[in-house]
Amino acid sequence: MTTAAQLDSALVIENLPLVGYHVNATLSRVPSYVSRSDLASAGAFALVKAAQAYDPSTGVPFARYASLRIKGALIDELRGMDWVSRGARRRARKLSEVADELTATLGRAPSRTELAEATGMAVEEIDAARNDADVRVVSIDAFDGVIADSVVAQGAGPEESLLASERLQYLRAGVESLPERMRYVVEQLFFHDRPVVELAEELGVTQSRISQLRTAALSMLRDGMNASLDPDLVEQSDRPDGVAERRRQAYYADVAARAAATATASTVSAVPTQRLARHDEYTAPVRERELAVG
Repeated sequence: MTTAAQLDSALVIENLPLVGYHVNATLSRVPSYVSRSDLASAGAFALVKAAQAYDPSTGVPFARYASLRIKGALIDELRGMDWVSRGARRRARKLSEVADELTATLGRAPSRTELAEATGMAVEEIDAARNDADVRVVSIDAFDGVIADSVVAQGAGPEESLLASERLQYLRAGVESLPERMRYVVEQLFFHDRPVVELAEELGVTQSRISQLRTAALSMLRDGMNASLDPDLVEQSDRPDGVAERRRQAYYADVAARAAATATASTVSAVPTQRLARHDEYTAPVRERELAVG
């Protein structure tokens, strides 16, 4: 007679390649000094926990269920490595940009006092920002930034929930505004969990091309959201009057318009409890499919 423990063990052994697959996918998007063994350990533990908690009566395939648990564990592992706050990283980035500008203007490296005057920061803050810049961190933004940022943590406060809901509106608008081929690739990979190999065969292109479209789409999603939510994070084009830049601006405008229309419709037609229900409806698939921009 087969015991529950034996069934759990069989599920783990059969699906162990999932851990390697998701670890490899994660390592391709983070700095090289991230430990493979640490990620593999977190992923393997998540697989074991998934086997123990799996309920076949739900009708959800175990591989899909386990993948969600493994991805969540890897993101948590990366978060644990990221010990510098996002605000600190932003200050360090701003300081670096100002330092580069002053160096070009002065023909030498600026002093701490000059940096403080140019940024409006105190000298002590300049020192702290420099220390933050020297710390090697694993930013969760590198893990397809907006995707991870759109995951709503349990127990979030009203302000955090509102901000997350706003980002989700822009995310959905960003996906809808993507060029047709990119949108199809994103929907098939993230919404329908289709393998790259299968999608490449359907579209008659190489797997490398599918990866390129995916990367380009996530980059557009990130910039499309940031253009409205955090413009400072959007890189300035070297050719602001070029065709490519005009297309980018048109995409940003379309994302903003769609998000605004969604927000307006929600405000007009929904009572607060309905908004909360719709928020849960939107966040659940995002948690399941990785998607929040990158």
